[in-house]
Parts: sequence; structure tokens; C-alpha cells
Amino acid sequence: GADLSDAQAMTRPAAIERRCGAPHLMVILPGALMTPQHMVDAGLFDAVQQRTMALDLLALDLHALGACNRAALDTLEAEVLAPARAQYQQVWLGGISRGGQLALAYLAEQMGQVDGLCLLAPYPGSRLTTNAILRAGGVDAWQPSAEQLQDPEFRVWQWLKRPSMEGPLFLGYGEQDRFAPGMRLLADRLVEAHTYTLPGGHDWPAWQGLWARFLDLDF
Repeated sequence: GADLSDAQAMTRPAAIERRCGAPHLMVILPGALMTPQHMVDAGLFDAVQQRTMALDLLALDLHALGACNRAALDTLEAEVLAPARAQYQQVWLGGISRGGQLALAYLAEQMGQVDGLCLLAPYPGSRLTTNAILRAGGVDAWQPSAEQLQDPEFRVWQWLKRPSMEGPLFLGYGEQDRFAPGMRLLADRLVEAHTYTLPGGHDWPAWQGLWARFLDLDF
């Protein structure tokens, strides 16, 4: 029995949570080279507490399972979001940079359902990916090859041809973000999103401002 639980503990993703018995949960995924502790240090948890919001927070690190891949998505759905849906009135999914890309992949791969999405500077994919789509004449004109559809980044963009999700969507990024051109492409596809930009780069000062903006909208 102990051996089994040890093995399970080894595969369980690292997480930091703040639970206050709220009816709503936000699961937020960190970017590359970022940990849940970085989110705490940057004040994301404090910002919720200062607003006395009825929102539980779970910062979840899936990096060990790889970026944007099926193992990470399976773990996210089976171990986190599905149990949360049974416990909470609403479950939101959020992400910063690569974490935002993974949140979009969760929808693109039709893993399950969330009640809202909060994307802070979501990584739009490599320039190889976005340039291939632009060379084809844009998302509508682009017809993905079978080889491209082996790549989860391209599958996100295929989903973005006709994106569908229930519930609100917030998309924010810094105007000087080095990935801003790709994020503008994302925003063009997510026409129902509340899109917000502010001066700043692909860094914490911008993300902190965007998170504050998201919380103040009080979805």
C-alpha cells in the first residue's frame, strides 16, 4: 500500500492552493521556468485576498509532464478539473504564457468543460507555427497538413478556426510583449473574449496588472 501511494505522490503535480470554502475555483497554470511559488511571490494570491473575493485558487505545475502534451492534459482533467467540477459551482482555468497555451490546448483537445478562461499573455506558439499559418494567408485560409496536426501547437490553431467554449474568456497581454503579434492573432480569433492590453513586456509587471484587471472585472 505504501509503495503505491509513494508512486502516486511522485506523479502528482506540484501545487499551491488557497481555499476559503468559496463556491468558485480558479486553476491557474504557470509559464515556462515558472513555479506556483513564483505566482505567490508575485502577489497573485494576495490580490484575490485583498479584494475579499469568494474565489479559491490553485496554482498547478504540470511542467514535468511536458508542454502542451496529452499527459499534462490528462492529468489536469482527471486529477484536478473533473474532481473540482463535482465540488464547485464554477471552475475556471487560467494560465500565463505557456500555461495559457496549455489552457487553450485543453479546449482544443476537448478534454472537458470549464466555466471560464483567463489567459495572461498566452504563448501563441513558435514563429515556425505562426509563420506557416500567415504564409498560407491566415487562419481561415490555412489548411493544416496531416503532419502539422501531429503537433499540439497546430491543433490549437485548427481549433481557433472555429473556437467554441461556454462562459467568459479574458485575454490580456503587454503591448511590448515579444509575442504580441501572435497574441493579436489569437485575439482576432477569440472574438467573444474580453481582450485587454497595457504597456509592458512578457514579464511580471505586465502580468500583475492584467491579473488585477481580470479580478476587477469580477466575472
